[in-house]
Amino acid sequence: MVTKKKYVLVGAGGRALYMFAKPMATELREYVDFCGVFDPNQARARLLSEECGQVPVYADFHRMLSEVKPDVVVVASTDYTHHTYIIESLQAGCDVVSEKPMTIDEEKTRAIVEAERRSGKKVAVTFNLRFAPYFAKIKELIMTGTIGDVYHIQLEWFLDRDHGADYFRRWHAEMKNSGGLLVHKSTHHFDIINWWVDSRPKRLQAFGARRVYGDQGQGGPKGERCMTCDYQTTCSFYKDITADSFMNQYYVGAEHEDGYWRDRCVFDERIDIYDTMSVNLEYESGAVLTYSLVAYSPYEGWKATINGSKGRLEVGETYRNADMSAANASTITHIKLDGTTERIQVATQLAGHGGGDEKLRKAIFIGGVEDPLGQQADSLAGADSCLIGATANRSIAEGKLLQVANLR
Repeated sequence: MVTKKKYVLVGAGGRALYMFAKPMATELREYVDFCGVFDPNQARARLLSEECGQVPVYADFHRMLSEVKPDVVVVASTDYTHHTYIIESLQAGCDVVSEKPMTIDEEKTRAIVEAERRSGKKVAVTFNLRFAPYFAKIKELIMTGTIGDVYHIQLEWFLDRDHGADYFRRWHAEMKNSGGLLVHKSTHHFDIINWWVDSRPKRLQAFGARRVYGDQGQGGPKGERCMTCDYQTTCSFYKDITADSFMNQYYVGAEHEDGYWRDRCVFDERIDIYDTMSVNLEYESGAVLTYSLVAYSPYEGWKATINGSKGRLEVGETYRNADMSAANASTITHIKLDGTTERIQVATQLAGHGGGDEKLRKAIFIGGVEDPLGQQADSLAGADSCLIGATANRSIAEGKLLQVANLR
């Protein structure tokens, strides 16, 4: 007999709906008693509820906590609000599942870790790339000593001019909301490297700039938003969000609630995050990471090299969309010290971040899953990943080599 836990959800955007709400209401319903959803935008919350079997909608987060008394709170709201909901949920005696990034800066990260320790409850962070078969196979090869001790990693990540540009249309475009892409997006990438290397970040120096987006970019004339822009036929970044049924319903149709525009101009003067980023990071193990991220590439994907005492791994994928759809199989190239090469094929899925989303949900919501690779991430993993990005932002602003805080 399965004992269901009571879950509530904070947030009603796309990630909240597809990663958490719909699965909790369908594939996970044997294990999950989905008892409520809260979002300050009540129109979006009601739409999510309708898609998930009329889950109760709450207009007040504290009322939801007090009335439902959930076992677990799933936090999938805007990044800068994560710490508030996580800490208050812990104080109410609930465990928490947090969408990544766990939060956006060092102060909020410290507050979450301290609240978790005081409460005795637990925070899990949803780093789905750990569960994607391709990334997991790389971890397995490193763990089993295929290339010996890891000395150096070079990781280049590139977002295309649709996916990358989209961050500059949304709330993410302001540092105060998202911590910039070095927190919001790179948290994925830093966590993967932390996990592969199995070491804490020690110190770093970072560089960042706006080369394409924002008022300092190379863009021409601009409007307030794509929907009303006079340059729709000439701007290469024009996006008609009304053509997407989800965005038209959940965002255009909900604008009257909070005035949030999902299609702000990518050349808006409010934009203060970077589109061109580089980080040099040293780990406590002595391993060194060279990392870069651009948000305006002609195509999307990543490539990395991992050099160790016994050889080298060359890895990477290109994608067709933001969901990381790739080929049915991806290749890991293992180059041995004698120069001979072994190519390892890894079966991948076409959706859900390479198959990672479904595997992650099974581990978090169903449990009982063996975890020999250490794929499940706790608050300290969330903290390390966030702190790299937050410290990188400080390094860019101050032009300094900085230590990464240790919250262990």
